Amino acid sequence: MRTHNWTTENIPDQKGKIVLITGASSGLGKEATKVLAIKNASIIMAVRNTTKANAVAAEIKNEFPNAKIDVRSLDLTDLQSIKSFAIAFEKDYKNLHILINNAGIMMCPFSKTKDGFEIQMGTNHLGHFALTGLLMPLLLSTNHSRVVITSSVAHKSGDINFDDLNWEKRKYKTNNAYSDSKIANLYFLYELVRKFKDNENAPIFTASHPGWTKTELDRHSGLASFLGNIVAQTVQMGTLPTLRAATDESAKSGNYYGPTKLMEMRGFPELVQSNKLSHEIEKAKKLWDLSEQLTKIRY
Repeated sequence: MRTHNWTTENIPDQKGKIVLITGASSGLGKEATKVLAIKNASIIMAVRNTTKANAVAAEIKNEFPNAKIDVRSLDLTDLQSIKSFAIAFEKDYKNLHILINNAGIMMCPFSKTKDGFEIQMGTNHLGHFALTGLLMPLLLSTNHSRVVITSSVAHKSGDINFDDLNWEKRKYKTNNAYSDSKIANLYFLYELVRKFKDNENAPIFTASHPGWTKTELDRHSGLASFLGNIVAQTVQMGTLPTLRAATDESAKSGNYYGPTKLMEMRGFPELVQSNKLSHEIEKAKKLWDLSEQLTKIRY
């Protein structure tokens, strides 16, 4: 039987919950910050542009004076910034209930992170891999914690070249690099589930994808931006899978949420299946080992 559509009305009160959202100053992250602040969570906006985030926080507090929001500087393209963020965070917070790895970049020109990683893999996967690893002790010591990873329908075109993760030997194809980073997110999810399956204190690990949502992400692609005006759903709809992955009390580790209509481009969040390649255990292990080697973060 068809269940009712999942909306923000389904989110239980989040009072007492500490929620960390990366890339919280625009798009899905901004909307998730707003919704969860209204639901009484304490939000940490982990962002590169703190001026922009402070303006967003002020905007939310103006509308909801009781919102608890803490803006902090985090640059996912810089491992030193990630380490500094984690040290300061653990000093100030004794719990972390929900970590939403939301920040991302899409189809941008070729460049590298401060540590020499291809920018999309570096930001979308390796930065979050490092952050999650550094915050894992806090997540493990917090009852009923959760980690949400943001993937994309684009993962279906991903096929990582492990011998050239940073695109130094091939002609750069930005769409392919983006898709690779999005299948990496799912390898990360499924490997986390496997590695922590026997740990009773482990967080619930979930993932989400927003379908085609109109955000600043498509600014590097004229075609995507144009089509987005026609096909894309609102940011409110596009954020629902993230919110469901973060708060649905029936969620289990390994669950992946997204819209299901129009080739998973639109609709309310439901449980979806990622593609066959994303479930290849050997590739997930290979990426995990490579990620630990490159970031020097060991779980």
